[in-house]
Amino acid sequence: MTLSRRALLATATASALLPRHLAAQTAQFDAALDRARGLEQLHSLIVLQNGEVQIAERLRGPALDRPANIKSVSKTIVATLTGIAIDKGVIADVTATIANLAPDLLPRSADPRAADITVEDLMTLRAGLERTSGPNYGQWVSSPNWVADALGRPIIAEPGTTMLYSTGSTHILGAVLARATGKTLLTLAREWLGAPLRIDIPTWTRDRQGFYLGGNEMALSPRAMARFGDMIRQGGTWNGTRVVSQSWIDRSFVPVTRSPWSGLGYGYGWFIGKASGHAYALARGYGGQIIAVVPDLALSIAITSDPTRPARSGGYFGDLQRLIEQDIISELV
Repeated sequence: MTLSRRALLATATASALLPRHLAAQTAQFDAALDRARGLEQLHSLIVLQNGEVQIAERLRGPALDRPANIKSVSKTIVATLTGIAIDKGVIADVTATIANLAPDLLPRSADPRAADITVEDLMTLRAGLERTSGPNYGQWVSSPNWVADALGRPIIAEPGTTMLYSTGSTHILGAVLARATGKTLLTLAREWLGAPLRIDIPTWTRDRQGFYLGGNEMALSPRAMARFGDMIRQGGTWNGTRVVSQSWIDRSFVPVTRSPWSGLGYGYGWFIGKASGHAYALARGYGGQIIAVVPDLALSIAITSDPTRPARSGGYFGDLQRLIEQDIISELV
């Protein structure tokens, strides 16, 4: 698909405003742009290095400053909000349990072991509960009470052991945060991330009990995604304001489990990989929504894609992984 005349003019204007040294740096990413333009599911690509824009390209879909559905990148946002809650002392630590923080959320049908599921278990998708994602997703969101349905499912793995990718686990975590803070997940996102980063966070899906969906359907503009990623890359600060602690980010980037599909490690809401000797952290959403950070190369990357089409590890997501690993990271080594 060709760019609109308005988009071409905007791109030309932006290029004209780039200083010569930045234009030279941007040339390092020609291979990334070439690959991106050849991926017909890809909507936008933003690459920052040391906070400087290297690529800001919208190929299709919403403009770079318009909200896009970030799908399961929402899980990384909820994990970050959890870290801020711990930084603020609202939650003692990651070992706090559902019984400690929100016992009223536990349905009578829940396995007794569900009460001892920890914040860390939920955040790392190791709650052990039967999954609500994949083929179970439709039935789950059709239920009258998403939290109770997720918590009432059988425990099929010992909590804290096996990664079972499930939006229900992150939705439970979002509800626990709401109970612990007395604020909605939307309010927390706006106060703790939106305000310091100066980004807009629109309202999104809620369940019948009023809990905002944790782990899916949030919306951020590509520029807001890049800004969030760059805050993480800078150790949790933005324009001199502390948003989340460096210690939380350090812990988030330590893999505690591994994805059975991509093979990437998984920490506190972040997939963890390595390319050309450089570790990177990646937030991933259905369809190919991505925020990636490579701290030792000072890189922050935001990608949006068609949210209605799958991006499997052996398909389109694999293409995006090659874009990040080969055409961006390796080009800088």
